Amino acid sequence: MIPTAKMLLSLIALLSSALLANTAPPTCYSRLLSLSKEITESFKELQTSKAVDSCVVMMPRLYLDIHNYCVLAKLRDFVAYPMCDRVLEVTELKEKARSLYTFMISYCRRDLVFLTDDCNALESPIVPHTESSITES
Repeated sequence: MIPTAKMLLSLIALLSSALLANTAPPTCYSRLLSLSKEITESFKELQTSKAVDSCVVMMPRLYLDIHNYCVLAKLRDFVAYPMCDRVLEVTELKEKARSLYTFMISYCRRDLVFLTDDCNALESPIVPHTESSITES
């Protein structure tokens, strides 16, 4: 190899390692936000799917605000919803909701701050466009 190519490869390796070293692992809080968003997107896809079972239309509206203490009850109710258990997508969505609940009550309970306990806000939310921690479907 010519010296310039070796130097270029060394520079690329150095920059690559620097990029990897600067990426921080996800925090509990960021994991809660991303899982909440993932659940919301899955729920929206499920409701708009043409191959969806009629029971999905009757499912309770899924609105998540991880800063509202009542979201824990909302997640429990959603996971315990007795209909649609035969629909694979619903079962997968319930597993994601169960994971979010588990993260909130065990792994991340010290990292999460509940700003409200207004259960009515989860039933008829007013969603500001700038709030990224609130998801609606």
